[in-house]
Amino acid sequence: MIEVINGNREFLESLRSKSATFILSLSGTDTANIDGITQAGIPGMIYLTPTLDAEFLTTGEVRSLENIAKTPKGVPTPALITRAIHLLYPFAHIELLDLGLRVLPKVDEVTTHSLGIEPSGSITTGAGIDAKALFDKGVEFGKRYTTEDDYIILGESVPSGTTTATATAIGLGYDARGLFSSSFRNVPNSIRDRSIDDALKIVEGMDDIFDILGSLSDNMLIFNAGFIIGLNGRIATILAGGTQMASLLLVVDSIARYMGSRFDSSNLALATTKWVAEDPHSDIKSLLEMLDFPIDAYYADFDFSLSSHPALKLYDKGEAKEGVGAGGALVYGLLNGLTPNEITRGVEEFLR
Repeated sequence: MIEVINGNREFLESLRSKSATFILSLSGTDTANIDGITQAGIPGMIYLTPTLDAEFLTTGEVRSLENIAKTPKGVPTPALITRAIHLLYPFAHIELLDLGLRVLPKVDEVTTHSLGIEPSGSITTGAGIDAKALFDKGVEFGKRYTTEDDYIILGESVPSGTTTATATAIGLGYDARGLFSSSFRNVPNSIRDRSIDDALKIVEGMDDIFDILGSLSDNMLIFNAGFIIGLNGRIATILAGGTQMASLLLVVDSIARYMGSRFDSSNLALATTKWVAEDPHSDIKSLLEMLDFPIDAYYADFDFSLSSHPALKLYDKGEAKEGVGAGGALVYGLLNGLTPNEITRGVEEFLR
């Protein structure tokens, strides 16, 4: 039920019956305000998406809005999948990383790492991130971070994050155009490509990697690149996500090369959904093959074929695909004996 995208199963098998801390990275970027670029949330209120995802994942409630966030086509947030897994086979701990939210989640009972980071601007006019300071903050966080559990599952909720991830990869010199997924079934390529081209024009002639990242990336990618490097393999880590997490690895790869160091990826892997792995409009394997270091990557062979709920069937038609660590959560659940039927029924319970 868990398939290999890249590498082998050895790392995955080492995590069976082990305890996990689930960390959800939350951030906003004004790139999400570009009309038609994302459907990860409620039009006009996209900035609330990571806040609502965090609230639902940790409490089972949406406290900053009356209803669970859905796309305009009615696809409910992937937070439902991750929450269902947590109820069926709980993560030992859930923690939140505030990497630039406009509205803080109402979850006083949950460990939240607030790091004084502001939401970033739109990449079309320059994101305005002090990338070196943010990266260094991530490195220090990684060096200090501890957990009582055996490994970390690191997810994200960043609306329009695949757009900033694409711009980041291209801006760093990777031939990555057309390889990134989208929250849409039919990717709005004209909008996304135009936005990315505008972002790339701003960094023309720049040669400092942090100047480039500060203009066309997002807080999640930059901080977590530092976090992963700062951990230095001390704690086994699964990056729970699709092409955004592949871009995070490309940032790590580029910074390591820029600094003349070698990144040890032996205690790191990526896990995503079947919807990303089999997406005809993206190619996560090709992105991972661009790395200078080897990486094990997996996907959960799970879909909603056992469900008749019309909102969930939209996932199987290519809407949404990933987010809120859904792929990593599914891999965690399947690794620990949950069945597709149990997971499906668990998600359906939220939609009754």
